[in-house]
Amino acid sequence: MSGADSPLGPTPVSPTPVCPAAAAPHIPVLLDEVLAALAPQPGDVVVDGTFGAGGYTRAILGCGAQVHAFDRDPDAIAAGETWLQAQTPRPPLTLHPRRFSELVEGLAEVGVGQVQGVVFDIGVSSMQLDQAARGFAFSSNGPLDMRMSQDGESAADFLNTASEEAIADVLYTYGEERQSRRVARAVVAARPLVTTGDFANVVRRALGHKPHMPKDPATRSFQAVRIHVNGELDELMAGLAAAERVLAPGGRLVVVSFHSLEDRIVKQFLRDSSGTKAGGSRHLPVVASAEQPVFGKPSAAIRPTPEEEARNPRARSATLRWAVRTAAPARLDRSPAA
Repeated sequence: MSGADSPLGPTPVSPTPVCPAAAAPHIPVLLDEVLAALAPQPGDVVVDGTFGAGGYTRAILGCGAQVHAFDRDPDAIAAGETWLQAQTPRPPLTLHPRRFSELVEGLAEVGVGQVQGVVFDIGVSSMQLDQAARGFAFSSNGPLDMRMSQDGESAADFLNTASEEAIADVLYTYGEERQSRRVARAVVAARPLVTTGDFANVVRRALGHKPHMPKDPATRSFQAVRIHVNGELDELMAGLAAAERVLAPGGRLVVVSFHSLEDRIVKQFLRDSSGTKAGGSRHLPVVASAEQPVFGKPSAAIRPTPEEEARNPRARSATLRWAVRTAAPARLDRSPAA
């Protein structure tokens, strides 16, 4: 069955909105593609669920839309407040120091029930990676922290107190590290770990790192511990369900993810929410389910251009997916445990 013949319609296509360029500390990944998918119009209300350094927010404001920006990182909110106070006239931006899974409650506090767009840029931000003191990266030595919200259990707390089995499970599940048990044994033997360098060196020794290797073997373990400490996959599932609840009919959900675990969740969510299910074979069509779809047919995966990857190596693993909200009622029973 071709896209044109599908009961859910063809893959959505949007023209890129013409918005004035906005100065930002950095240009976020897939900015043009995000704006094309989101299609913000003057007067629209849009949620930027992952404010970070504000790149998407500034671009959306430049299109004439109002923005409600969420971030659990107090540094991001503080920087946003400083920028906001310096603007004349003050742009229509409301900052929410909250997780994006709490966007329904955050919007309700300021009297907003429905919005025309929601965008998520999943994972750690460039701002967080570039600050050694936050402990997200092994490229520069810093405290073994990794907490986006700067409270609760740190990476050091987890690695220095968890059982070898628990550490191995986290490394395997969230980092897809095949030698997770070997790394976990090495971590327990090397306790206490204090800095990012401590952790990275333990992983490298356990896995036999050679300087000529194209990818540092510590990458997967850092990813896994960061996802665990911040509960990122549960947060993503809850955030997608929240977006389903607040988007008005015709509103757009746009998600940029950076690794296979995130993208799998987004792809499955949009497939389920659009009322489609995969065929039993790749040679069979996707078919509609009996459930009333709350999103139209999702877009195909959108990847950065070679030019963007050359400008910004961090863009290489990015994948964008998006879909348009229907008028069907939200499924309120969706939750991380569902």
